[in-house]
Amino acid sequence: MNVSGSKVHVAIPMAACVLVGALTAIQSRMNGELSIKMHNGIEAAVYSFGSGLVLLVLIVLISRKVRGGLVAVPVAIRSGKIKWWQILGGTLGGFFVAVQSSAVPLIGVAVFTIAIVAGQSTNSLVVDRIGLGPAGKQAITWQRVAGAIIAIVAVSIAVAPRLSSGSIPILPVVFAFIAGLLIAVQGAINGRVSMVSGQPLSAAFLNFFFGSIVLGITLGVSIGFMNKDLSGIGVAPWWAYFGGIIGIIFISIAAWSVPIIGVLMFALLSISGQLVGSMALDFVAPTPGSEITLSLIFGVSLAFVAVGVTTFNRSSR
Repeated sequence: MNVSGSKVHVAIPMAACVLVGALTAIQSRMNGELSIKMHNGIEAAVYSFGSGLVLLVLIVLISRKVRGGLVAVPVAIRSGKIKWWQILGGTLGGFFVAVQSSAVPLIGVAVFTIAIVAGQSTNSLVVDRIGLGPAGKQAITWQRVAGAIIAIVAVSIAVAPRLSSGSIPILPVVFAFIAGLLIAVQGAINGRVSMVSGQPLSAAFLNFFFGSIVLGITLGVSIGFMNKDLSGIGVAPWWAYFGGIIGIIFISIAAWSVPIIGVLMFALLSISGQLVGSMALDFVAPTPGSEITLSLIFGVSLAFVAVGVTTFNRSSR
């Protein structure tokens, strides 16, 4: 294989991962606005997922290739190319959104982000090592461990000024860490579904379908047993309802790129992109109390150092 061509081939999904990470910062702003206006994080998540699911249903109806990809999935399950439970990545995404909507009001965005990144970076090493993702087994080297640790430190430094000075309940932090662990698994199995279907959008459809089921059940439980009221459509700005569209882009790029670069590299690149996107939002459309600090700039720079360290490991191999 031509070396320079291989580098270009890998550079494209790496750049896409950074871009989609930046878009998730915008999605967080959209979902946050929806949650604040509705006073119900689960209902906001249902609307966000629902907008993505509606769009994907339209895509499935229009695109023969995406429909063909969905048909290929049960065939792959019967032939043993993938396990049946590997199409349920959306349930993990639904769990993540449910934890996000419940934990952030209790521990704040900064602590939540650190817990998620710690879980995602740590478990990405394990997921790659056992070969759960389509890229196969990847050894746990000092470069990969160092990259994961540097990423956690980078995010901690970037969000340090926004950390709450009060006491932080431990249980929401634990759930956020678990959600981070599961996000790494979701990326791995989505990559496998994308490979057998040949269509990242087919993997995205399955994610939104099963994720919407999980969130719908959760919302029903909150209404029936916790006496939560529905706010309905129209209480938030129109743009806040379409976070699911960014979710489609995120899942599709993850499903496409993980087979090429692995779970850990995807995690580090998307984390770096998210920090860049957050900094750009603070500059273009700041929220009350947000500002671009030296710690944020340093944290963003350190996140790309983590990527560089891990990339050095790939080059050595």
